[in-house]
Amino acid sequence: MKIVVIGATGTIGKAVAQLLKDKGHEVIEASRSTQPAIDIADSASIDAFYKQVGEVDAIVSAAGDAVGGPIDKLTDEQVQFSINSKLQGQINVVRKGLPYLRPNGVFVITGGFLAYKPAPQTSMYAVANSGLEGFAKAVALDLTAGRRIVIVHPPWVAETAAALGMDASPWPNAATTAEAYLAAIEGSANGQPVFVEGYDPTA
Repeated sequence: MKIVVIGATGTIGKAVAQLLKDKGHEVIEASRSTQPAIDIADSASIDAFYKQVGEVDAIVSAAGDAVGGPIDKLTDEQVQFSINSKLQGQINVVRKGLPYLRPNGVFVITGGFLAYKPAPQTSMYAVANSGLEGFAKAVALDLTAGRRIVIVHPPWVAETAAALGMDASPWPNAATTAEAYLAAIEGSANGQPVFVEGYDPTA
């Protein structure tokens, strides 16, 4: 399969791209720093990227960010950034990518476990993650020709937790997390969330 991985320079995206290559797929690794480049917060950048890449069998988004902090301290700019990047950015990846996704292809977008188990100072993450799950459920009803959409809700990743000075021991590493993305691509789920094995926040 020809698969685009957006956010391929990030912790999760890099592991996803490597796993897919190990499985024999043709992987187009994309980020703001690659050629062709893509910035999912910039609608024109998404359009230009897809025009260069052409038709593909799967589009994986492991991109987008949000700002944490107490709700009474978040600025208008921080709220808007979170919406433009994590939420709207991935919505546009799907919306603008649809003409380039071959029949029976799949979109895989990234939410996060904070949609189910928010922590203090994570309101913007929870908004984006929950919104993306609702988006995936609804878009699945509109897709045709066997196309699917799946949202992966990863927990904290051990490498990221360590970098933030957190205890990394409770969390899966990026390579384990990447397995959930592979399952989303190879499976049959449509509009449903996929969790890293052993880290289902609904359990």
